[in-house]
Amino acid sequence: MRQKSILSAASALAVAATGIVLITSSSEASLAAVGDVPADCSVFTAAYRADGQRVSYGYSGSKTSVTSYAGDKLAWVPTAHQQLGGSGDTDTFNSSELATHPTDGYVYLQQRSATRTDGVWKMTKNTATRVKAGFGGTTILAWGYPYLYRVAGTALYRHTVTYPNGVLTISAPVKLPGTAWNTVKTLVFERTEGTGTAAVDVLIGSKSNGELKEWRIKRATPTSSIASTVLRSVGWGAFTSLSTGYCQNHPNGRPLLAITATGSASVHFDANKTDRSGADIKGGSLGLLGWTARAYGQ
Repeated sequence: MRQKSILSAASALAVAATGIVLITSSSEASLAAVGDVPADCSVFTAAYRADGQRVSYGYSGSKTSVTSYAGDKLAWVPTAHQQLGGSGDTDTFNSSELATHPTDGYVYLQQRSATRTDGVWKMTKNTATRVKAGFGGTTILAWGYPYLYRVAGTALYRHTVTYPNGVLTISAPVKLPGTAWNTVKTLVFERTEGTGTAAVDVLIGSKSNGELKEWRIKRATPTSSIASTVLRSVGWGAFTSLSTGYCQNHPNGRPLLAITATGSASVHFDANKTDRSGADIKGGSLGLLGWTARAYGQ
């Protein structure tokens, strides 16, 4: 399960209770709304500030939002980050995530939990445990059970994730075709199409040359070849974070939230997410939002 974070919509607010501070903020709907994106669409992504504070950026109900919880910090900023799964309700959340360290070469398992009591959120668990070495230079992680895709340098790798005796284990990497994966700036797992030996994992991402692109990787024979389609040929090169979400009343479509390193963002709506065409992708800029924390993809 790929959980999409639920973010609050409020102006800068600090609430002190039981030793915890909740800080949330959002733009007004009148400033954030993009008419081409239906109001029933929601999309969120994780980010880390330079001080290690976790932040969530989102677009939902035609509003942007920013949420952070005191104590929700890492001692370092991940070079890549990906949620494995999560659960929760209106007053709790639990999340398992992978994050790559900037210097020690390890990928870590993050486990985060929080509860809300009398309107106040409190972190109840926030741990980071080493899982596997050999992840130095990782710039992107993408997750489609049971496979973890990883971009490092000019290469794309696939790992298999298993849980023997309940312990998360990551396999040795399998190098996939291609030698210019360093030009891919964002990459997100979207879905699996087909069954049996015909099954393919579909990933979407943006490249430094401005393309928005879809890749289809064979599950059974990933090293044979990778098919791809350019959805948009220009306009996507500045983005360093791309996330896709869900539209309650438009289940065949998807929202896309794209963020630049300088803190601006754009939101788009793809009316048919499986047609391998970008002709129906509409949307536009949300402007300079100050979203300068290191954002990833979900």
